[in-house]
Amino acid sequence: MKRITLWLIIVVVFLLVAIFGFMITLDLTFIDALYMTIITISTVGYESVGTMSTAGKLFAIFVILVSVGLVGYLLSQVFSIISEGTINEAWRKKKMMKEIDKLEKHIIVCGAGESGSHVIKELIKKEASFVVIENDPEVIEELKDLNLLYIEDDATNEEALLTARIKEASGLITTLPTDADNVFVVLTARVLNPSLHIIARNHELSSRKKLIRAGANNVVSPDEIGGKKMANLMLSPHVQFFVDNIIDTKNMSINMEEVIIFEGSELIGRKLRNSEIADKAGLIVLAIRRNEDEFIFNPKADEVLRLEDKLIVVGSKEQIEKLEKMASQI
Repeated sequence: MKRITLWLIIVVVFLLVAIFGFMITLDLTFIDALYMTIITISTVGYESVGTMSTAGKLFAIFVILVSVGLVGYLLSQVFSIISEGTINEAWRKKKMMKEIDKLEKHIIVCGAGESGSHVIKELIKKEASFVVIENDPEVIEELKDLNLLYIEDDATNEEALLTARIKEASGLITTLPTDADNVFVVLTARVLNPSLHIIARNHELSSRKKLIRAGANNVVSPDEIGGKKMANLMLSPHVQFFVDNIIDTKNMSINMEEVIIFEGSELIGRKLRNSEIADKAGLIVLAIRRNEDEFIFNPKADEVLRLEDKLIVVGSKEQIEKLEKMASQI
């Protein structure tokens, strides 16, 4: 806007100089001088007003040369603004697509609306690798401001999921406005990647079974979660405050995470008391999830750790990273 304003000022000043120049050199009225200025700048070739003196001819030549140069400069600047914005946007999208093409074991977020925005905030906080699929222009601008990876498309479009590298992804979260769209995304995603972990939002209670049948591993109802939280805040406010602050790392440097024991880990076959988790990592093991149906809460010290056990632990980010090294392949 500053550049455009400056150009307008330059044009107005030039027109005034030309008008008053013709008024002086040809002894014309303001209207006649304005007419001379317009036909001189536009080079339409109409008959001149008044007698062209030598001074008038020289001034007319000056006006023609300056106007041609000025118009050429202004056109070049306008083209520069248009092309600059287009080129920069094309370059930014190309760079972003190159980053998306490198993604592996990432998370796909379908929809960045009310629920999706909270999902994105948590993923950013956890420094997770993810890409967002969204088609709302206003939301896209917000994603740009956050410098996030996104695909501007309808998440129910199979091509959008393929562009998001769904076959290489580890998980998908769909928070679209309607249950029908969420069901469609889950069905498509499950076909494209049978091993994908899928979490879907449901709006109506009757949609839960449909989403599970479609292939969702977990179905979440924001209304249900909100209702439980409000009840807990009323009945056990201090417990709920503690739980919230474990999850919300802005107030406490504590995380609740899941750590999987992989093949070759030093933890396999060792009892919990001999695992040195407390000494090396310094965190607390709250529970062990074994297979899909066995959940051991507050495991005893003589509990033997097994391959693919999922340890539910509480600790700082650094402590969890130490345990992940212990649970990974040697």
